[in-house]
Amino acid sequence: MTSNVNNDISLGAKTRSALVRDLIGITVIVVAAVIGYLLFPDNLALLTRILAIALLVLALDLVTGYCGVATLGHAALFGSGAYAAGILSAHYGINDPLLMTLAGLVGGAVSGLLCGAIMLRAHGLPQLVLSIALIHLFHELANKMSSWTGGSDGLAGIAPDPVFGMFEFDLYGQTGYVFGVVLLLIVFVFLRILVRSPFGMLSRGVRQDTLRIRAMGASPSSVLIRMYVISGAVAGLGGALNAISTQVVALDTLSFTQSAEALVMLVLGGTGSLFGALTGTLIFMLFEDYVSAANPFHWLTMVGALLIAVVLFAPKGLYGTAADYVSRRREAKP
Repeated sequence: MTSNVNNDISLGAKTRSALVRDLIGITVIVVAAVIGYLLFPDNLALLTRILAIALLVLALDLVTGYCGVATLGHAALFGSGAYAAGILSAHYGINDPLLMTLAGLVGGAVSGLLCGAIMLRAHGLPQLVLSIALIHLFHELANKMSSWTGGSDGLAGIAPDPVFGMFEFDLYGQTGYVFGVVLLLIVFVFLRILVRSPFGMLSRGVRQDTLRIRAMGASPSSVLIRMYVISGAVAGLGGALNAISTQVVALDTLSFTQSAEALVMLVLGGTGSLFGALTGTLIFMLFEDYVSAANPFHWLTMVGALLIAVVLFAPKGLYGTAADYVSRRREAKP
């Protein structure tokens, strides 16, 4: 009886701790969004772009950080969401931003199902090669289907209606920015619930020991394919936000470079952590924007130096290393 009571107390304490972290995370996102709006009122397009890429990096973290799937082709899901939202507006005249966002979610989820079904047939290095092949196939397909996608010229003619008929997407980008912040908050809350759920725990188990998961009667392949679909939906939302806010879909949304940069952002912040994914995206994109403006000729060198320093001195990423340090300090206290 005493053991059960202690277990219940421990479980309650862990639940309260998780809720506190969730509230802190939501508060930090809101505060950062307000600060960004106040500091960069003339550069909201960049901040909205950061929000869209943050959704891509969160999606990548689901399959790489939580499930251990190596991939360099996640931009295929991001681009699929962008094109789904853009085509709905440019070719079918459906300009409601909520419907366009839903189209991006569905487009990303379908692409996630397709990519997952192909990639999960291999493991390790062959899996990584498959992901690279897939992103190049998606890129070439979008280039060839120029009547639908605009090809190398990009998909134009996207004209989202005002949100709820009241808030127009103006040139200043205010509506797009607020829309992106709300979308990120919704996704963040959903993913926090997901990663703490039994399914989220099972995903971590697949990453650590697939044999034990099979012994428990669960199917690692089923877990991974479901996570890939969820990841595709999240990445598709990021692509839809990018299409709605910029009102154009460029071919480089399906580029290998976009996939590689997303992985770099995830490693920079720390894998296996939603907070790490957000931290890495924010730091990398702001650093890239500042350094490229200050030194257009050698900014890549500076970005490379930053990444080398992080890998050498903070191998768990900036957020991951900081969280690990705080945890060790707490355990050391009497």
